[in-house]
Amino acid sequence: MKKLASTLPNMLLSLTLIAAVAAALLAFVYQTTEPVIATSKVATLKAGIDKVVPEYDNVPFEEELLVDDYKIYPARKGGELVGYAVESFTNNGFSGFVKVLVGIDKEGNIIDYTVLQQAETPGLGSKMEEWFRGEKGSVLGMNLTAPLQVTKDGGKVNAISAATISSRAFLETLNGAYAVVQKAIADGQLK
Repeated sequence: MKKLASTLPNMLLSLTLIAAVAAALLAFVYQTTEPVIATSKVATLKAGIDKVVPEYDNVPFEEELLVDDYKIYPARKGGELVGYAVESFTNNGFSGFVKVLVGIDKEGNIIDYTVLQQAETPGLGSKMEEWFRGEKGSVLGMNLTAPLQVTKDGGKVNAISAATISSRAFLETLNGAYAVVQKAIADGQLK
């Protein structure tokens, strides 16, 4: 086979073919993995709901309520509302986006939480999954009727050492979750 001359049209043709093949491969991989990733995300969310709300007998995932871009999953036992799992988020983390699934009982107490997504500094802000359960900074059982703040801002919650911005962002997700539940109750969306 004769070698093509190194001209601009030949180089553009070669580059276009390479780009087309690469795009086709990327599209194939995306289409193949998309359903698997979506299924995995749903399973993670369902496991998170099980973890953060009190014992229930309904299917909170199927009763999803969307309020101001927050997702609320009501937990019921014997038809009676016992708590909520709320997907809450903020863009105010040190590295931006933080998404938390928090469980709140009917009195506004934090049952549990799980961090769904964050890109905080490894070894500092990324400790939020464990820190706010530990003896130094636990928020479990705290009531959200008054917004939670770090001690540096006059609150009761100890911030993660050297990660005050991440700690504030985490608490913002909890306060936001409670606020959206209260809004849904006031609007008659949660009964």
